Amino acid sequence: MTHVTQSEIIQTDAGEARITWHPAPAKSARLVLAVSHGAGGGIEARDLQGIAAALPAHGVTVALVEQPWRVAGKKVAPAPKTLDVGWRGIWPALEKKGLPVISGGRSAGARVACRTATELGAAAVLALSFPLHPPGRPEKSRAPELLGAGVPMLVVQGGNDPFGKPAEFPEGVYELVEIPHADHGFAVPKRADIGQDEAVKIITDAVTRWTGMLGG
Repeated sequence: MTHVTQSEIIQTDAGEARITWHPAPAKSARLVLAVSHGAGGGIEARDLQGIAAALPAHGVTVALVEQPWRVAGKKVAPAPKTLDVGWRGIWPALEKKGLPVISGGRSAGARVACRTATELGAAAVLALSFPLHPPGRPEKSRAPELLGAGVPMLVVQGGNDPFGKPAEFPEGVYELVEIPHADHGFAVPKRADIGQDEAVKIITDAVTRWTGMLGG
């Protein structure tokens, strides 16, 4: 079956955002998973593309969300509160499917998902490469954002992520999956005992299993 995608421009109070839909078959669709990019890249990130390719076959419609600053062609992400405004603006379009919506993102996008989950009524949060602290600055912890999401959560973290290694994460009511040897972009070095494709498969398998447990 051909994988059909469709892009949609959404007007938000922070500017125009874009949703690229990767729909599950209509008869099997049970959840919407919305995931946004980080502050230094777009939806072409390997983890986001892997999830968008894998999840629809399991009844999960994936919405890859580009924040307004990215759609406008800017190089630098705005302040966190502006990212939250953009995320709030796309939420009604996600809910139109009439299905439970999982709020997700990578890096800065994961922070947005955590900060807004309860307010927006997200069914759960997917946090990819959550930036627990700036590199080399563990005292600047963002753990309160992570722990304050208030909904079921899956954290997927690279084993060598300078923004927070798995062992640094606080205990909390979430599941954490480690991607061995991976950095903040889930890249693994050539000397690692797993290849890049295998690393992405660990991510997609974990998200597939977790969303399967959520029901919907």
